[in-house]
Amino acid sequence: QVQLVESGGGLVQAGGSLRLSCAASGRTFSLYGMGWFRQAPGKEREFVAAISRSGESTSYADSVKGRSTISRDNAKNTMYLQMNSLKPEDTAVYYCAAQLGWGPFLSEYEYEYWGQGTQVTVSS
Repeated sequence: QVQLVESGGGLVQAGGSLRLSCAASGRTFSLYGMGWFRQAPGKEREFVAAISRSGESTSYADSVKGRSTISRDNAKNTMYLQMNSLKPEDTAVYYCAAQLGWGPFLSEYEYEYWGQGTQVTVSS
């Protein structure tokens, strides 16, 4: 198993930036494709970004493409999501997820392990 803990969320003004982190423990981090998802109040959870286990391949939702960068440091067992030019519609709980395999995996149904989430609130 792998345990995931997100951090870095908070309150930011529109146009600002945040960097989310996802720290993993347990099994070998580099064996897992990783992803970020988010869930806004009253909405279903949606895909944000994903990265292959080596970090060479990434994928983004259209809603964040060009404003966000997903990355990972396998030596630190940590994945990141740098979000820039934040908008009020980015407000959500952000979750990181892990799945054994190469990745990137784009569907939440492909992921076995999930963190507890970190709140991101963007004020207008």
